[in-house]
Amino acid sequence: MGNGFLDRVEDNAVVRTWSEMIQCEKGDSLAVGYVSELWDFTPVSVALNNLQELKEIWDQWGNEVDKRMFRALAQFWNSANSCFTFGRVDLVPTIEEYTVLLRCSKVQVDRIYTKAVNVPTLRKLMNIAGMSEQWVTARIKLKGDSRCIPWKSLRDLILAHPDARKKVDVFALSIYGLIVFPKILGHIDEAVTDLFDRLDKRVTPVPVILAETFRSLSACRKTGEGRFIGCAQLLLAWFHSHFWKVDKVSYQNLQEENIEWRAPWLLPDEILYRCGDFNWVPLLGIWGAVGYAPLLVLRQYRSRQFVPATQGLAECEFSYKDDGYKRKAREMTNAWSQTRRMK
Repeated sequence: MGNGFLDRVEDNAVVRTWSEMIQCEKGDSLAVGYVSELWDFTPVSVALNNLQELKEIWDQWGNEVDKRMFRALAQFWNSANSCFTFGRVDLVPTIEEYTVLLRCSKVQVDRIYTKAVNVPTLRKLMNIAGMSEQWVTARIKLKGDSRCIPWKSLRDLILAHPDARKKVDVFALSIYGLIVFPKILGHIDEAVTDLFDRLDKRVTPVPVILAETFRSLSACRKTGEGRFIGCAQLLLAWFHSHFWKVDKVSYQNLQEENIEWRAPWLLPDEILYRCGDFNWVPLLGIWGAVGYAPLLVLRQYRSRQFVPATQGLAECEFSYKDDGYKRKAREMTNAWSQTRRMK
């Protein structure tokens, strides 16, 4: 279940003093003698679902991705600190930025998503689609290690469904499965329905989207290849908001002077910088978890930059298939009940 936020807002100077003290005590996420195992070049596939049919349905009711830019961007991903590092500059999409980009209401951002344990998503898909168990069961397919439903089955249902509201719900689910979490091309992963089912209960999708974005970037960098399964369109929208001279420079030669520190559309009064006993922000996705340290990128918030403690950050990433993941996920969920924000 999602937990309500019990905010504690702290002054910028207080947070800086605390962070510098923790940095001295605990240090960085990287161990002494650490040697990067990242590949020099990562050929990331940005293969996308064909969205023409989605567009056609939308038109009845009254995406392209720059692949060269995306592949260049992936080379700068710093897996240890969950951020992009351009020389001396650290930059990362934040909860506050994605909340604005996705136009999530403040009312919505008071509960987080945590993966339901031992709750069958089949029942949730039946509820979303308004169809029988027999209908859903007959269409669920096993693709690799994922249970999913083909887009063509949902497309046919959208076009023929007698219930107007269910028609819209299935269409929205398809957007989440094909664009936001495109794990299996041409299919909607069953795990997406668990998140989608709870969106109308004021659960925010932002930490989930960031979690799977960061996990996918790290997976591609660590293996030296792979297909990005986060929302590429949203990540590039964020990227364009900070790199205002990107059309005039080589994608492979991005420098500090090419970066616009602050997105002109974002002036937050407070930023989330840690949760509970974590000295950073844990993020729970639909397939696993990761964390990020917003204090690494204070320039994005018109604040003085300093090096925060990131000890333990590199080890916090895990898949829901790992041993002991339930305990780790529970710890992250409980941490969110005590959020800390910097004013």
